[in-house]
Amino acid sequence: MLKHRGFPGRLPSTDHQFVIRRASPKGATKLVARERYRDRSPGDRRADAGFLAALIEHFGDEPFERGNLDAGRLSWLLGREVVPVGKLNPTSYEQLLRVDLKRAEASFPELFAPDARETFRWDDEDFDEEDE
Repeated sequence: MLKHRGFPGRLPSTDHQFVIRRASPKGATKLVARERYRDRSPGDRRADAGFLAALIEHFGDEPFERGNLDAGRLSWLLGREVVPVGKLNPTSYEQLLRVDLKRAEASFPELFAPDARETFRWDDEDFDEEDE
């Protein structure tokens, strides 16, 4: 399992995790596109925006390997802002994904505002730099 060095481990000041520390011996958790209902909590919506902001900052619109990115967080964006490259293998840590920037901007316009870089301040403690 690829570890994305420098990727934030969680949303600052919350328990919303963005990465996992180690591969599961049972295999990767299945990615399933989840419906985002309007009545989701503000914290969950902020976690979605923060995770997407981190993906855009880290990868842009280039393909990236799923690796140690949290399946739950990816599932909230899958099929909309995050799309598979090729056929989706939902249980593979090696699955290639990419951010669809047009759909991301349509869903999360606040991330593309001129002052958006200050919205999510990734502190050093929020990054997952643990070695195996």
